[in-house]
Order: sequence, then structure tokens, then C-alpha cells
Amino acid sequence: MNHTPASEKLSNGTKVLYGISDLGIQTLVASIQFWLLFFYTDVAHINPATAGTAMMVGKLTWDAINDPLFGYLSDKTRSRWGRRRPWMLLGAIPLGLSTWLMFSLPEGLTGFKAFLVVLITFLLFDTFHSAVSISYYALTPELTLDYRERTSLTTVREVFTVLGYIIGAGITKMVADIFQDTFQITTQQSWSALGATFGFVAVVSILTTALTIKERNRPEFSPNSMPPIKAFLITFKNRPFMQLMGAQFMSSFSFTLLTSLLSYYTIYQVKMEGQLTLIMLILLVCIGLFLFPWRYVADKINKGPSYALGLFIASLAIIATFFYPNEPTPLIYVTAAIAGLGFSGQWVFPWSMLPDVIEYDQVMTGERHEGIYYGMWSFLGKFTGALGIAVSGWALSLYGYVANQPQQTERALFGIRLFFGPVPAAILILSLPLLIWYPITRDSHQKLLDKIANMKKNVSETEPAKIGSQELGIAEE
Repeated sequence: MNHTPASEKLSNGTKVLYGISDLGIQTLVASIQFWLLFFYTDVAHINPATAGTAMMVGKLTWDAINDPLFGYLSDKTRSRWGRRRPWMLLGAIPLGLSTWLMFSLPEGLTGFKAFLVVLITFLLFDTFHSAVSISYYALTPELTLDYRERTSLTTVREVFTVLGYIIGAGITKMVADIFQDTFQITTQQSWSALGATFGFVAVVSILTTALTIKERNRPEFSPNSMPPIKAFLITFKNRPFMQLMGAQFMSSFSFTLLTSLLSYYTIYQVKMEGQLTLIMLILLVCIGLFLFPWRYVADKINKGPSYALGLFIASLAIIATFFYPNEPTPLIYVTAAIAGLGFSGQWVFPWSMLPDVIEYDQVMTGERHEGIYYGMWSFLGKFTGALGIAVSGWALSLYGYVANQPQQTERALFGIRLFFGPVPAAILILSLPLLIWYPITRDSHQKLLDKIANMKKNVSETEPAKIGSQELGIAEE
């Protein structure tokens, strides 16, 4: 059994202070995943296909440049505050303001004007979100090199992630309704106030981490000297990274389909609008409750297979929803709990696996490229999020959904059920082989660290080398 060196141990206080930022960041992410399409269609009365297409266009154009670029810039940053924290400090307040603007769209936008307004406000938010979140997450591999300690750090952070999700998903509409009832304002004004509130929460949490966590001085980390295009392209030669990206693409897309359509499924299929908040809370609380148990599962069977097991459990839960009747059913609570158990692994493992692939890259190139990798990862997450919302919007439009219509047609209900249950479940199943046979294990990761240590001792080995996976023991247990 490998023990964590004292130098790589992190105090509980450090883990908590690091995790606080994700409370604010994930409050914004969850409010977008669960409620942004609903806001566009049922509050601002924008055509769902128009809104979804605008978001997709932004992701396919600006984000393809934006996320890797911010990662590259943070890798190159040198300041008395470190490489990552300056971006958090500078981006926090603009991120909060852009959140407020995104939820402040007027009612009645149509056609190309609606497309442009959605595109511009969403891209503005997305730019500042990239600047802050990429730098924040890139701190993980720098704070500790230890395989287990990274899982521990990620698990503590994910507690705040779940809290953020509970705020952003579970009480978003409730908060908007409270603003409307308390201050006697319009629906649009109440959602604008909601955006300002969530933006403020994000600013405070991000600044708390940025002002309290100190980046480690690691002389063994060779700085990034590659030009941006080459640094970007080198990620495609990292086999474990590409395998992880493939699995994450499918699982993240599936989860976004589920979350985007949850309100529609609950309101129109099982007719339980009054229980929507409770259903969301059951899902998210179960995700939070099982974060630490999944950590111990990973200690037994490694991260990849553990991640696959969780997604398999989640797929079994959500596929059952296709068969639920068009009336209230208590089975939805059971489904939410089991899905939460399964998806809990998705919140721990990808984020603790990503730092490991950076060591694989360091052996290949002789340099550290955390920012580039987290930039690519951020783009993947936001692209799959936008794709999931867009596909949800396209499906609603294709199957004839009519906003605020209590009785939807059979065709519309079929489309909601299909894209809420069987479609995401099937995609989750397809991702499992990539995780079951994921190449980096606890033992092979230790070999990577040993190789890096030897590279620093022998100057001749510091030059970038083409190292095969077998030489590093990547495929071994």
C-alpha cells in the first residue's frame, strides 16, 4: 500500500477553502443546466429551438478558442500571486455582473433579434466563467501530487459542488417566486433579481478562495515553453486524456439532457409541479451523500471502473422513467435517489482523474500544461452542456411542445419521455467500456511520478521523450 508523503498532505482547512469557490461556480452552472432553457421559453418566451441554436453556435465558435486560450495564458502567467489566482481575482466581479445580465432578458424577443441577444449575453457570461473556472480547477494538480489525496481534495470540493447545485437547481424558481411575491414585481424582474443574487454568491465564494489559498512553489514543474497551437495539439497524443474525454463527453451530455428536461418531465408527464423542488433535492442530496463512499470504492477497484459502476447504476434508474404513467407516482422519488447514487461518482472521479493525465503529459513533453488540459476540459464540459440544452430545445420543438400549456399532446409527452430517459441512458451505457478499461491505475500513476523524479535527476532525460504506454506501465494493474 502506498502512503501519502507528508509534503503532499493537505490540511482539512486547505481543502475547505479550496472547495468554497465551487459553491458559487456550480450555483451558476446548475441554474443554467436546470433552468436557463426554462427561463428562455417560459419567462422570456423565446422559441426553444432559437435559444438552443444560439447557445450551440457560441460553443462551436468562441469556446473552441476561448477555453484552451485561457488555459494557455494561465500556464504562462507569472506573478507574485501565482499563475492561477490572478485570473480568479480579476474575473470574479465581471462574472457576477454577466450572470445578472443573462437572466435579465426582456419578454417578446423573436427571430434573429432573439438569437443575437441570447448569443451575446451567453457568450459574455461564458468568457468570464472560462477565465475564472479554468484557473480554479487547474490548482488541483498543483496542490498535491498524490493519487489518493487528489481524490480526497476533489471529494471535499464536490461537497461544495453539491451545495451549489442544490442552490442553483433546487431553489432557483422558488427564489424567483419569492422576489416576485415580496416586492410585487414582474416575472422578468424577479428572474433578473435572481441572476443578481446568484452572481453575488459566485463573486464572494471565488474571492474567498483566491484570497486564502496559496499556490505551491514546485521547482520540479518545468514551465510551458511551447507555442499555443503546439501545446493544444499535444493533448490529442495523450491516450488516457482522450479516453477520459470520450467518456466524459457522453456522461456529461446525458446528464445535461436529464437536468434540462427534468422540469418539463415533472410538470407535464407525472404532473407533480408542486414536488419539483423536492425531486431535485432528493437527486442532489443523494449525490452529496454518496461522494465519500465512492472515494472508498475507488481505493478498492481504481477510479475508472468505479466511475463506470456509478454510470451503470444511474442508467438503470433513468431508463425506467420512460414507462411511468401520465399521472403522479411515488416511483419518481425512488428514481431520483438511485440516480443520485449513480451520478455521485460522476462528480468525484473525472475531476480526480484529470490531474493524473497531466503527469502522463509531463513524461511525454518534459513540461507542465495544466492550463491547456483544464481549458480543453472546460470546453468539453460547456460544449456538452450547451449541446444537451440545444438538443433538449430541438426535441421540444420537434415534438410540438407548447410553453405554459397544461395539457401537452401525446406526441409532445412522448418526446419529453424519450429524451429524458432512454436516450441519456443509452449514451451512458456506450461510455462504460472507456472507463472499465481506463489505462491509468494507482500503480501506473506511481510509475509516472517515479519517471518524473528520475527526469529531474538526469538532465539528459529532461528533453521531451516519446514514451510508450507499456514502458510506463499504463496498461498494468
